[in-house]
Amino acid sequence: METTFCIVFGCAGGSTSAFRRVLIMSVDEDSRWLEWVTKQFETIAGDDKEIDIDEFKTALKVKESFFAERFFALFDSDGSGSISLDELLKALNLLIHGDETDKLRFLFQVYDVDGSGSIDPDELRTVLKSCLQESAISLPEEKLDDLTLVLFESADKDSSGSITFEELKAELENFPEVMENLTIRQVLTAVLHSAANWLKPPDQEQKKAQTPRYLTWAYWQNNSRKLLFLCGYVLLNLMLFIGAMLYHRKGGGWFMLAKGCGQCLNFNCTFVMVLMLRRCLTWLRATWVVRVLPLDQNILLHQMVGYAILFFTLVHTAAHIINFGTQPRKSQSGGFSLWEYLLTTRPGIGWVKGTSSLTGVILQLLICLMVFCSSTFVRRSGHFEVFYWTHLSYIWVWILLIIHCANFWKWFVVPGFVFLLEKIVGIAVSRIGGLYIVEVNLLPSKVTHLVIRRPQFFQFKPGDYIYINIPVIAKYEWHPFTISSAPEQPDTMWLHVRSMGQWTNRLYEYFRQPESQAVCPKQLATSLRKRRQEKRQQKDQMFLSSESQKAVASNQDDTIELTMFRQNGSQSGAASGPETLVEFPPEEPGLTERGEIPPLREVSAKSGENHRFCNIKCYVDGPYGTPTRQIFASEHAVLIGAGIGITPFASILQSIMYRYRMRKHTYPNCSSSGCENVKDSDMRLRKVDFIWINRDQKSFEWFVSLLTKLEMEQADGEPEGQFLEMHMYMTSALSKNDMKAIGLQMALDLLAKKEEKDSITGLRTRTQPGRPEWEKVFQKLSKENKGKVHVFYCGAPALAKVIKAQCEHFGFNFYKENF
Repeated sequence: METTFCIVFGCAGGSTSAFRRVLIMSVDEDSRWLEWVTKQFETIAGDDKEIDIDEFKTALKVKESFFAERFFALFDSDGSGSISLDELLKALNLLIHGDETDKLRFLFQVYDVDGSGSIDPDELRTVLKSCLQESAISLPEEKLDDLTLVLFESADKDSSGSITFEELKAELENFPEVMENLTIRQVLTAVLHSAANWLKPPDQEQKKAQTPRYLTWAYWQNNSRKLLFLCGYVLLNLMLFIGAMLYHRKGGGWFMLAKGCGQCLNFNCTFVMVLMLRRCLTWLRATWVVRVLPLDQNILLHQMVGYAILFFTLVHTAAHIINFGTQPRKSQSGGFSLWEYLLTTRPGIGWVKGTSSLTGVILQLLICLMVFCSSTFVRRSGHFEVFYWTHLSYIWVWILLIIHCANFWKWFVVPGFVFLLEKIVGIAVSRIGGLYIVEVNLLPSKVTHLVIRRPQFFQFKPGDYIYINIPVIAKYEWHPFTISSAPEQPDTMWLHVRSMGQWTNRLYEYFRQPESQAVCPKQLATSLRKRRQEKRQQKDQMFLSSESQKAVASNQDDTIELTMFRQNGSQSGAASGPETLVEFPPEEPGLTERGEIPPLREVSAKSGENHRFCNIKCYVDGPYGTPTRQIFASEHAVLIGAGIGITPFASILQSIMYRYRMRKHTYPNCSSSGCENVKDSDMRLRKVDFIWINRDQKSFEWFVSLLTKLEMEQADGEPEGQFLEMHMYMTSALSKNDMKAIGLQMALDLLAKKEEKDSITGLRTRTQPGRPEWEKVFQKLSKENKGKVHVFYCGAPALAKVIKAQCEHFGFNFYKENF
C-alpha cells in the first residue's frame, strides 16, 4: 500500500484554530518532484553548480522584484551570495515537512527585511509597496501610509513600535479567509509566481473519470430549446436531402447526391437570412415564441447554418465534378470535356443560358471566402473590416443562386421580401431626424465614451444594441455597439467603444488628435441653443449627479470621470484638465429667422485633453434586442461582465434602480412588510447580483461613478438585505492564495472597514483580488433562496464556457450576449 505524507498546516491554536488543511503526497510523487527540482536547478546553475541573484531573477523572468530578492536571501543560508543545490533542497524540505510554526516563520522572515527579529513600520511599508507593484495597483503615497499604519496598529498589540513573530501569528488568526489559503502549495507559489515556474513540477494529477458534460441531464435541461431546434433542423435537412435524391434517382448516384445537397442549399441559403432578421427577432422576443425557440442564440445558429452551407456546397460541387468526369468525351460521342462543363456555357446546363456551371464555380469561391473571413481569428485579430466587407458578398450570392438554380427563387421570395423590407425600414429610421455626437470622453484602456443626442421617437430597452455609422470615421461602415445608458435617461444615449480594431482605433485617434478639437462655431451654437430650449420643456431626470462622481483611487493626475451630458451643455462629472467654456449673449429677435447665429464669446481657449463637446453627425440603425431583455422577468438575476462587457449592464443597472425606486415609492412601507414579495408588471426582481471582472485598476474607471451612485441609492439596513449586491474582481492583483499578497490584503480589509470604502475603486464594495472561484460564488447564490436564478453574461467566450458549465451544475438558467 502506498505510504503517504500528511502535512497539516493550520493557525495557532491546534484543533481549535479556524483553519486546518491536509496536503497528501505519496512517496513516489515527492521523489519525482525532488528529482524535477534537481534537474531544473542543474539547467539554471551552469558550470559553477550554484545560482546567483541574477540567475535567480532570470529563472523567474523578472528584472526587479523585492520578493525575489527576499526569497533568494532566505534560501542563501550561508550568506555566500549564491544558492547551492543543498541549500535549495534544505529550504524546500523545511517548507514541505516543517510544522505550521516553521512555515509562518518563513513568512515572518520575508517581512523582517533587516533580520532584527521584528518588523518595524518602515519595513512593513516597503513590503506593502512591493505588494502593490506586484499587483499592478496604483495608490497615492498617502494611501500607502494609511495602509501601513492601519495594519501596523492592528498587529502591534503591545504598542512597542514593532511587530514580533507572536503578534504576526495572532494577527493572522483574525483573518481566517487568508489563513484558509496559506498552504505549502501557496507558499511555493509565491516563489514560482512568474511565468517561468521553474520549480513547478509536472502535473501528476490523473483526470477523474466523469460523465461527459454533453451527456448530463442538466445540460439537456438547460439547452432544451436549442437542442430540440437543432434536432428539427437536422431532420428537415435529412427529409429534403432524401426527397431530392429519390426524385432524381434516374440520373445516377453522383447526380442524386448533387441534387440532394442542392435542395438542402435551397433551404439553408434562405434560412441563414431568416436568422438575421433582427427587427423581427426583436419583436418576437416580446412574445411567447421566445419560450419555444432559441431566439437568443440566433448568432450561433447563423454560424452553424453557414458551416452547413459550406459543407453542402463542397459536396454538391464535388458530386457534379465527378458526374461530369464520367460523362462521354467529345471525341467519343459528341460529349464535352470536363473544363467545358465547368467553365463554359456550351453544355447548356442551367435555366439562364446554360450558366449553371459558371455561376456554381463563382458561388463556391464566394462562399469559401465568406466563411474563411468570418472565422474568429479574423474578426478578433483587429480585422473586423475584412469580415464586414466580405460578408456583404451575400448580395451577389443570392443573385447568383437565382441564376444558378431554377427553383431557388421560390424559396427566396418571401424571406427576401421581409429582409428587403427590414433594410428599407432601417435606412429610413437611420435617416429620420438629426443625430449628433455631442460629447466625447476618452477613458482608460482606449475606451471612447460617446454621448449622442437622442431623438424623441427613439425608444429602446435596457441592454439593446444599435448599429452606428459615423461618416467622418468611415462613410459606409456600420458597427454594432450596446447602448450603455438607461431608457429612462432623456435626451441622450451613451455608447462605450473599446479600441480593438481598425475602425474603433480610428474613432479613438480622431478624438485624441488636437486638430479634432476644432468645432464649427455655428454648429455648436445651434446645437447648444436647441438643448437649452429643450430643457425648458422637460424635467431633468438624470441618474447621475456631480456629487456622486468619485474617481477611482489613483496616483495619476489625468483620471477621467464618467460624465453626463446635460441639456445646457454642462457636465455632471469633472473632466481632466480645463474645459472650453462658451458664453452666449442675449439672443436678438429675428436672428434665428434670418438663419444667423449669435456671436460666440470665448471664455477659455483651452479644452480638456480627454473630454470635449462636439457636434458630429452620425446615423443609427436599431435598436435590436438581446438576451438581457429576460432580466426583468427574473426573480434573482446575476449579471456577470468581463471588462468592457459591462456595457449592457450599465444600462440595465440604471433601469433596475429606477424601477426599484418607483417600487419603493409605490409601496413606501415595504421595508417593514417585506418588499421582496411585491411584484409588478415591469419588474419581478427580488435580488440582483452584479459581478464585474477587470484586468487592471484603471478599467474600473469606466463606470465607477455610476456604481457609486447605485450604491448610494440603496437604503442601509434593509431587513431582507441589499437588493443590488456588487462583486468586483481585479485579475492582475495577487490573489489571497499568494503568500506575497497576505499583508496587502489584510491592510486593505482593515482600511476598508475603517473608511467604509474600498481603496482601489472608492466603492463600498471591497474589490477582490484574482479571479472568482465560481463554484463557491454559485454555491452562495443557490443558498440565498431569492427565486429562480438567471445568469446573464457578457464578455470573452472562453469564460462563458466556464460559467455555463457551473450554471448547468447548479441548475441556473444561462444567457450569453455575443461579445
